[in-house]
Amino acid sequence: MLIDTHSHIYSEEFDEDQCDVIARAEAAGVGCIILPAIDSESYGRQENLANSRPDLFRQMIGLHPTSVKENYKEALGLVQKILFEHPEKYVGVGEIGLDFYWDTSFRKQQLSALKQQICWAEELDKAVSLHLRNGKDCQPENDAYTTLFNLLEHHGSTQYRGILHCFSGTLDNAMQAIKMGFFLGIGGVVTYKKSTLPAIIESVGLEHIVLETDSPYLAPVPYRGHRNESAYMEIVARKIADITNCSLQTVAETTTNNVRCIFKELN
Repeated sequence: MLIDTHSHIYSEEFDEDQCDVIARAEAAGVGCIILPAIDSESYGRQENLANSRPDLFRQMIGLHPTSVKENYKEALGLVQKILFEHPEKYVGVGEIGLDFYWDTSFRKQQLSALKQQICWAEELDKAVSLHLRNGKDCQPENDAYTTLFNLLEHHGSTQYRGILHCFSGTLDNAMQAIKMGFFLGIGGVVTYKKSTLPAIIESVGLEHIVLETDSPYLAPVPYRGHRNESAYMEIVARKIADITNCSLQTVAETTTNNVRCIFKELN
């Protein structure tokens, strides 16, 4: 069985053929799809989809860093209300994190929101799904990975449970994340010609990665530039099997076991 640890299959991009997309995913061996939240506009759509197939979908709840604006405290209040009223509905807190790519005007607010949501995850013994994107200017203060690690080192814990979703950092970033207890989320980017992920996966090994699509985004080759979907995760798994010189079954079994270590609710 394959587990897609990050799919926005509830989004509008799937409105016309969502049932077909789900059928293709199951035909490709996907047995579980984890739905990350974005903001209040996504919560209802996500909930409806999860309720339609509780055997297939599991939910996370959180405030995406690009949704952190002037009213972020109000938005966080809604996350807190939903999460603490029904913690049993959610396998994790996500997607949360830091995004300095388009706009850094809410940098302090992003840090505040991230700290708060990590605290809630710890209080409820939930995993986290972390979105990290560096700024375009390559300034040290806009390095999302370094900023995250500094935040976590000062947070008080030495070990965390979660995923660095759509990992795009360096090998040093990967090793530091793994040391802290995180797994690397690997999706379609691993199939891209200039991707650095194959070398990183060779170095860290299967035991430190999980699979994801981030659909409808970042479709693998040969679908790059088109809508992504969970069925394409098999392409990612086959690429990783080539990189690690093992079977597709080994990739599926190892990454699925990794997911179960992260999300206790799946056991």
